[in-house]
Amino acid sequence: MFLSFQCCRRLEWCLECRSLVVVHFWAPWAPQCAQMNEVMAALAKEHAQVTFVKLEAEAVPEVSEKYEISSVPTFLFFKNSQKVDRLDGAHAPELTKKVQRHASSSSISAGSNDIAKEDLAVRLKKLINAAPCMLFMKGSPKEPRCGFSKQMVEILNKHGISFSSFDIFSDEEVRQGLKTYSNWPTYPQLYVAGELIGGLDIVKELEASGELDTVCPKACKLEDKLKALINKAPVMLFMKGNKQMAKCGFSKQIIEIINSTGVDYETFDILEDEEVRQGLKTYSNWPTYPQLYVKGDLVGGLDIVKELKENGELLPILKGEN
Repeated sequence: MFLSFQCCRRLEWCLECRSLVVVHFWAPWAPQCAQMNEVMAALAKEHAQVTFVKLEAEAVPEVSEKYEISSVPTFLFFKNSQKVDRLDGAHAPELTKKVQRHASSSSISAGSNDIAKEDLAVRLKKLINAAPCMLFMKGSPKEPRCGFSKQMVEILNKHGISFSSFDIFSDEEVRQGLKTYSNWPTYPQLYVAGELIGGLDIVKELEASGELDTVCPKACKLEDKLKALINKAPVMLFMKGNKQMAKCGFSKQIIEIINSTGVDYETFDILEDEEVRQGLKTYSNWPTYPQLYVKGDLVGGLDIVKELKENGELLPILKGEN
């Protein structure tokens, strides 16, 4: 079943289904969303028991805010009114895999259950090794959603430890599966080089003994990281997505303007690095994205770039002539 909604009440009714519901938060201005709608239509033919829903993100801001939709396309997976998984971005193979996995998760066959467990183990191993130091927590480092996770982040930050994180609230399968995989029943869980270090109590003991600094990798200073990124190319654009695939309307507009000048530039996807996303706002004293830099200096956001183009000043600035 493939549905298109612009009504919150109809969506809530749909989510009450006991079967799998896949919701695509999309925008008509984003070509990648149109491509993923075609993928969804094909999947709907293959999986008749699954309900696929198109929901225009900007038409239902309260729903988008509730589910923290910051870019399109984003896919949420629901079972029995509960969110069980999420996929950000136009990744057709990954969407297909997730649909197949969740659609078959209620399979009765013991053999298929064993295969699903193997697939989950492979996925967990990849997540654990996604960074030299991985923290599985409730929420994000910027917005922890439990006191233990908050304390863990504070300790790691205090010691200047470089780490990536995974929000276990975003994926119930990972949340439950990792407990068995690691034989550790609670969160947060800290891993270094793919090996479990432990939870908050263990990390506190390592801190007290002075071993934490030797166990975990150190981070470079955020300010140094931001300076290096800003100066990575003469013209640097910090945006949602990249020059091939913008993930918000403002980013799409600014790359169209810059492309029209013919000037070479590099981009950085702020959705890929939460530390950079939040830190650059403070560093530049500019609260929104996109942000355009020329030779390490902030030019501004979309409105500034539009004004410069209208005044005929944009091209000289991009060429470093002003």
